[in-house]
Amino acid sequence: MPLFHDIGEKPKRVIAGIPTVSGRDLQLYKISYTGNGPTSTDHTQFSLLQESNMNLNRAINNKTTMDLKIKGKTAVITGGDSGMGLATAKILASEGVNIVLSDKTHEELEKAAEEVRAQAKNDSKVIAISADLTINGEVLKLADQTKAEFGGADMLVNCAGIRGAAGDFLNLSDEDWYTSIDVDLMGAVRVCRAFIPQMQEKKWGRIVLIASENAMQSYEEESPYNACKAGIVNLTNCLTRAYAREGLMINCVSPAYVATPMTDAMMDQLAKERNSSKEEAIQWFLKNKRPNIVVDRRGKPEEVAAVIAFLCSEHVSYVTGSNYRVDGGAVGTAFG
Repeated sequence: MPLFHDIGEKPKRVIAGIPTVSGRDLQLYKISYTGNGPTSTDHTQFSLLQESNMNLNRAINNKTTMDLKIKGKTAVITGGDSGMGLATAKILASEGVNIVLSDKTHEELEKAAEEVRAQAKNDSKVIAISADLTINGEVLKLADQTKAEFGGADMLVNCAGIRGAAGDFLNLSDEDWYTSIDVDLMGAVRVCRAFIPQMQEKKWGRIVLIASENAMQSYEEESPYNACKAGIVNLTNCLTRAYAREGLMINCVSPAYVATPMTDAMMDQLAKERNSSKEEAIQWFLKNKRPNIVVDRRGKPEEVAAVIAFLCSEHVSYVTGSNYRVDGGAVGTAFG
């Protein structure tokens, strides 16, 4: 009977299929032994197998990474002064992507841009442009500056958002609702409207919108946020149907309870209400408000950014209109 064994063990009859990393494409080595020992052909094949194993080990030790094939392209990232936006910018800059980092802030945004520049590779350029996504004129100016500096955007990652007003539905005013809608839904509408024409000109584009676990699994105290994030999932599908044939791959990502300034503020408030430490508030929240998070911790911005970066890559040429949950299991249903 064939068996698989480690290199160094005296082989019996062996069939081993190992992909090489040195340039051979998924070669399969079949090594047969007779009762009198291996033939000269067997020795040659066994040497190839050993070489393949060594190449594979070298790749692992060198932490070989996937080439996203987006070097020289330009990404606009909103909500970029912290959290998932900043983490995404660092990954894309390390792939040789030019970065237009945007947020409402000024000093914080420039500080974040410096962090991104430290990660930039292959002469990629990083610029910071302040813009308030609730003001259409500032969004249009952001698009114009991107066009002037880089010839337009190839990718758009909209990480800007707020939790907005929370509490009993009956106690939330129209203004509470309008504030959340203006940022969390209309902000995405405005940036997509401004940058899709630039991608149409290039006949290539990647858009990643940030939804939330709340889009599939609502929480009663966050009704405006729930509704806006559900709107983002639907908007993603709508835009896909309109523009995918022009080479624009449009997807959204739904994080849950990630360590960002927004959830930090939530935990600070909870700690104050419970007269506890912030860490105690986090553990209480996990147990009582997010029991489905099976990894039993907050997410990291870098964990979400890794998925976003992949959705910006050349490799997703057949992936569009999808919602990617990065939620540690927060959504209880398998089909949400």
